Order: sequence, then structure tokens, then C-alpha cells
Amino acid sequence: MSEDVAPAMAAAAAPPMTLQQAIDHLVANEPAFALTEITLNGVRYKAFRNCPDTVAALLSQSRGAQDNGAADYLVYGVERWTFDAFTDEVDRVAEALQSQCGLAPGDRVAIAMRNYPEMLVLTLAAASIGAVVVFMNAWWTATELDYALHDSGPAVVFADGPRRAAIASLPQHARRTLVGVRDGEEGAAMTYSDLRDQGRAGGLRAVTLGPDDDFAIMYSSGTTGSPKGVVQTHRAAISAVYSWLMQAALAPLVAPPGPDDPPVLRPSALVTTPLFHVTALYPLFLLSLPAGAKIILMHKWDANDAIRVIKQEQVTRFLGVPTQSADLLEALETSGQDLPSLRFMGAGGAKRPAAQVASLAARFPRAVVATGWGMTETCALGIGMGGEDYILRPDAAGRLHPPVQELRITDDDGNEVPTGEIGEITVKSPAVMRCYLNQPDATAETLRDGWLLTGDLGCIDAEGFVTILDRKKNIIIRGGENIACLDVEGALHRHPDVIEACAFAVPDDRLGEVVGAALHLRAGAHLTASQIAEFLQGTVAHYKIPEKIWCQHDALPRASTEKTDRRAIRARCLGLNT
Repeated sequence: MSEDVAPAMAAAAAPPMTLQQAIDHLVANEPAFALTEITLNGVRYKAFRNCPDTVAALLSQSRGAQDNGAADYLVYGVERWTFDAFTDEVDRVAEALQSQCGLAPGDRVAIAMRNYPEMLVLTLAAASIGAVVVFMNAWWTATELDYALHDSGPAVVFADGPRRAAIASLPQHARRTLVGVRDGEEGAAMTYSDLRDQGRAGGLRAVTLGPDDDFAIMYSSGTTGSPKGVVQTHRAAISAVYSWLMQAALAPLVAPPGPDDPPVLRPSALVTTPLFHVTALYPLFLLSLPAGAKIILMHKWDANDAIRVIKQEQVTRFLGVPTQSADLLEALETSGQDLPSLRFMGAGGAKRPAAQVASLAARFPRAVVATGWGMTETCALGIGMGGEDYILRPDAAGRLHPPVQELRITDDDGNEVPTGEIGEITVKSPAVMRCYLNQPDATAETLRDGWLLTGDLGCIDAEGFVTILDRKKNIIIRGGENIACLDVEGALHRHPDVIEACAFAVPDDRLGEVVGAALHLRAGAHLTASQIAEFLQGTVAHYKIPEKIWCQHDALPRASTEKTDRRAIRARCLGLNT
């Protein structure tokens, strides 16, 4: 994280401290970051001693950081909420969920919509009554929505227009309450506006809720082809948020501000990525609460509009996929404008091209250009770095965010490998998921004695900087969206002319990676990328459709195990040395 969200309690120190000295100083002297040990399922973890127990408690305890509720907190176009107005709406919607929808602790509430203010309200309202939020990918097709609805079994679904129409077309939709939001309210039997207006401020019934109760379910693509529901607890969410809050407090201790540094501005974050992903939900939205930050939502990504909003709202924090940083850089160069308020330029969801780092640092001299690595399974907490460290190591992922995480690089037998050698990145912390929903075998394969096997291969140097080299999982990351190769291949195999298919990542300057596929076609058949796209339209989400295809009438290469040799196929198609 960056100094733009540093709490007032983190006073600058002189002379500069080393990172470890700063960590030790905060842990010993700052009550918010004091540590303890906890035991979960027989596993010992480092944990924050004094953090809120639940997300609802995080909200209520953040009022002081938000100018005792008077500060502008949420902005969407011309709509604005103070923090008190926002929490009042949260309370009223929470009461309506209890009284009008009959929800109780443990019930699930699905949210299927683009980044609307109602999504933030509903997340906290559900958390306030002990319900579990199920985040539905707004880019999914009706078939994909149907899968997640059956998998998670929500009692109530809140959906905007396109998602409400898709869900209403499903044969089993009548078994759950479908509530229209924004453009989904017209013609809906139940609407968000009605629930909000019927909710009674101060009428919320108290519920018993603990830190290890479930907070949310987010879906993450896996190598099985079907999305996995990642179950995140309140403790996991709070552990991630407080870890980032601490990164902000560390910054002025390690690099004390100088007399020529830009003025300190109120932290203000522009949300440009979907809130149904961890990158926007945790280090932007939930972190904004205790950090005293303002949140601005964009209706749709547009670099020129982003420039306008950043200027108008004095945005200090920009965190998006690398393609958005590149778009912003190009728009600024074209328009000749500047964004002096920016103090942090982060990238998440996909690896930023190394060549982009120096360009961003030169264009935004007042901002810390940063990168981060995390997973849905870790509530986005993981590895990161910024500033000079990143400029010197643009290919690396960064160092482990302290203080509650542990990291190992291990071989296939789970043994830690020596420094500098390649192995699987494994992490352990209270921010790690509880389980994969309804998938005990997948959970057991991924979580072992509290350690999360990430499936990413990397190495760590003597200074603690981690470089991610490859992925064990066959995942394509297109502009921050995880795509399972088997998911794409399953859709391709439905085409009558496709005998077998192999999907893989194709490098792309703008999106990082796009989907490519090698196809074994029936004799005499010929297919183009546009024909494949037309065939797959409506079957899988648009971002999963291959943009590059290679066709042949011979069988695809196989390894000694008789499995399709994905690595060799990709290398041959892309003209790489095997």
C-alpha cells in the first residue's frame, strides 16, 4: 500500500528505519497492529490482537476516521453520500433484509450487478445481519450464473437489468427471491428502492456473529473448468484490510517525507475494476473504511473520463489492471494533461509489463508506482512492492506483506527449497479462505495444515523479493480475469468440426494475456477465429472466447502420459523454443 492511506497515528520517523525496524516499531507501539497467536482447526496463526471481529464492526468503528461521519464517502456520477448517509442506508437495508426478506445469520445473499453504489450498501447490510454475500460475476452468461446459483443456493438475489433478465430466464429462478436494482427495478415484483424505503433506521435486530463465521463467497476459475466458490470469513477480510493499513503506516517510517514532498491529501480511491473481484472489494472498498478514504465508482472504464474524475475528486489512489494504467498513460500523453493528486499507481489482477514501470514512474513523479499479487483465496493479500524497489525489479512481484503472513517456496513433496531455487509459492495467514464451497477434495488439495498451495511457481531472493515465473494451474489471466483452459476447451469441443482443443495464454501488450487455442479439426473442415467467436457467443463469457486459433487436421501433440502436451503446443503455435 502507499502513504496516501496512512493513518494519522503513523508519524514519520527520522532517521529512516529499515523495513523490519518499522514493522517491529508498529507492532510494539501501535495498538492497532499489536499481534497475538490464535488456533484455528488445530493450526497456529499470527493475528492482529485488537482489530474488529467482523466486517460490521469494522464499519461502525470507522466513523471517526471519516470525520465522525460528515466526510463525503461515496461518489457515483452526480450522486454523493456522506459517511453517515451511507451507513444510514446500510442500516435501513439491513433491517429490511431481516423484516421484509426474512433473512437470518448464515443465509446467503447473491449480488449480480455492475459497480453500482447499491453493491457496497448490500455487502455491508448483509454482513450486518450475519448473512453471507455471494458475489456473482456480472460478465457471466445465463448458464454460468445458473451454475453459481445452484452451487451457492442464495435465498435472495439482487440484480441489475441485464442480470435480472438472465436469471429470470432460468427454469429454477422462482425458488429464490429476485430483487431488481437500478435498471432492473422496472417490472420487478420486489425492488431495492422499496426495501430501502421500508427499512427502519435503528430497527435492526442484534445477531450473534464471530470472526470465523462466513462473510462472503467469491468465485474463482480453477483447472477443473467450473468456477470454485471461495469461502471467506470475517477474520480473513479484516486480516487483509489491517495488513494493508499497516503497509500505509510503514511507508513514512521507512521513507520519511521530505520538505519538497507534495502536500498530504485526503485519501481518495477510484474504483475501476469489478467489485465482484478481490482487487476492488478488499484493498479499495473495505480498506477505505478505516483509512478514512473516499470511494468513487465509475460506470464504465474510459481513460478520458477517468482523467476528468481524478481531477474533479482529487483522487490519490488508482488501482486497476495494467491495461487501465496503459490506457490512462496514453490518454494523458494525447491530451497533454497532468494528474498531480495521484499518490499511488497500483496494478492488480494481472502482471504489469516490465516496460510500463519506468514510463509510469516518469509520468507520475508524485505517485508510488506499485504492483501486487494476491488471490481470491487470500482476500487479495499477498506480495507487493512500489517505488524504487519496483523500478529496480520490474519483473518481480515484491515482498510478503507483513505481519500476519508466512511464505514458503516448496517442491512437489512440500519441502522448502533453498533461496533462489524455483518451487511452488505457499502462504499461510488468517486471511486465507476457509474452504472451497461444496468441494472438500479441492479444499484438501489446496489447504494443507493451514498452508495454501497457490499453484504459482516462483523463487525468492536473499532480500525477500519474490519473482513469479509460471503457474502450475492452467489459468489464463486476461486483463485481470482468470480463465480456466478446461472451461474454454469444454466450450470448443461442442463445435461439430472440433475433434480436440487445447487452450493456452497468448501474450498481449494491452491485456497481458488473451486466449489462444489449437484445434484438431475433422477432415475437410476449416474454421476462423471469427467463426469460433460466433459459435461461442452466449455459451461462455466474452473474455473467454479465443482471439487466436491454430487449426490442423492431425492429432494434437501428446506427452508421455498421453495427456495433451499444452506446453509444447503453445510453444509451437507461438514459435517459441521448447
